[in-house]
This record gives sequence, structure tokens and C-alpha cells, in this order.
Amino acid sequence: MTPRKRNLTAFYLFISPWLIGYLAFTLGPIIASGWLSLTDYDGVNSPHFIGADNYKEIVHSDLFWKSLWVTVYYTLGHVPLSVIGALCLAVLLNQKIPWLSLWRTIFYLPVVTSGVAVALLWSWIFQPSYGLVNIFLYEVFGVQGPGWFFDEHWTVPAFIIMSLWGIGGPMLIYLAGLQGIPTSLYESAEIDGASAFRRFWHITLPMITPALFFNTVMTLIASFQVFTPSFVITKGGPNYASYFYVLYLYQNAFENFRMGYASALAWILFVVILAVTIFMFRLQRRWVHYESVR
Repeated sequence: MTPRKRNLTAFYLFISPWLIGYLAFTLGPIIASGWLSLTDYDGVNSPHFIGADNYKEIVHSDLFWKSLWVTVYYTLGHVPLSVIGALCLAVLLNQKIPWLSLWRTIFYLPVVTSGVAVALLWSWIFQPSYGLVNIFLYEVFGVQGPGWFFDEHWTVPAFIIMSLWGIGGPMLIYLAGLQGIPTSLYESAEIDGASAFRRFWHITLPMITPALFFNTVMTLIASFQVFTPSFVITKGGPNYASYFYVLYLYQNAFENFRMGYASALAWILFVVILAVTIFMFRLQRRWVHYESVR
């Protein structure tokens, strides 16, 4: 056996655990769901091929459009606040302040907290009668707080506010980008008389646009897949005001046992996320700088 063939054999042997896992638990289920989306399948009996009937039923379903709108509404509020909030937090935690490592740890800890535990915590915080938020609003400002999760006009804004609990993850990415900026750039700008705002606008922002782009795309993808908070707190209520897309998919798959219909919903979600991601990648050419500051 030649050295090239030995190296190739060793390469495939080393990656075989990942390759087998990918084929069995990722690519295989993806292909299976594509087939099941064209069938009538309840998870017990054999799938019955029905062609595109699931997709036709979906586009004529009011609940589908309602869940899609709720998810888009949440995304439009969550993504900008999360991206900008994480950036502001990263800039603050990039300063020379006492106990810096402790502060970074405190703000990152919520990221590793169980989603169910976080949902229960925020359901108590936003409880209309005895929640901390409404008590604070009444005691400090003398106003009666809204119903939050129990009010169809406030439930999605409540979920958006709750989502900021997890900005420690994007913050860490920004911190890595901020610490990779050469200090000589700031020193040169300061000698030239540039203000702190101009240094941030013309040096910091362009240099961290790759991290900004990465966080924006990842936050977009995650926002379209939000599920746990609504499932734990509101079950999609009140009046379907928090009926997120993945909750609709889950109920069809595991409560109504319409696996074929749910697979079709999953593929539609995949296409939506793919389209948004491709759009973001095309848009990045205008504002993401990978090599130089402009």
C-alpha cells in the first residue's frame, strides 16, 4: 500500500465515527422526512403515499399562516434587540474594570441554563398579579402592568424581552472579535483626534462585522425555531397569540400523530430558513469586511 493510500485509509478510519453518526442521525432522517412529507403517516401504520396533498392542506390552513406570522413577529423583535444588546454588553465587558472575569461569567451563565427552568422563571416574573415586573411598575411608577403572557397583545413582546436572557452567547463571540482588533488602530485614531464615537464607528464596527454577521444569521435561524418558552408557558395561547411555528409542527406530529403533515411543515420551515440565510449571505457583500477597515 502506497503512503497516499495509507494516509487516506487512516483519514477515513478517524472520521468514520462522525461519518456514521451523520449518516444515521442527520442525513438519514432528513431524507426520511422528505419522503414522509409526501405520505399520510401516523407513526404506527405504514405510510400511504398522497403526493403533495400535505403541502396543499398546509397553504390553506389558517393555523399555518397564524403560526408563521407569530414567528416572523417574534423574529423581527428578537433579532435586532439580541444582536445590538449583545454587542453593547460585549463592548462594556471589554473595558478594564474590576472583577472583569466574574462579570463575564455572570452574563454568560444564563446561556447554559435549562430552557424549561428559564421559561418557568420568567412565567413567575411576568405573572400579572404577583410578578416582579408588575410589582415594580406599580410601586415605582404607580401604574398597573399588562397581562404579559396572559394578554394576546403582550404575549409576544413578553417572549421577546425574555429572549434577551440569552444574549451571553452572542456576547462571547463579540468579545473574541473585539479582542482581535489591533490596539495600534485605536492609538493612531486617538492621535489624529478621533472621538470615542468615531473610533467605534470607523474601527470597531468594521473590524467586527464578521462576528456581527455570524451572530445575526445564527440568531435568525434560532428565532424561527423557538419552541420551549411557548410550550411551557402559554401552550400557544391566549387565542393563538403565541402559537409559534415549531409548536404547530410539534402538536401535529406528537399530539395529532400526523407525522406526514408535520414533515411537510418541517420542510417548509427549512426552505424559509434557507431562503433567509441565502439572502443574508448575498447582503453581506455590502457591509461585512474580512480583511481591511474601510
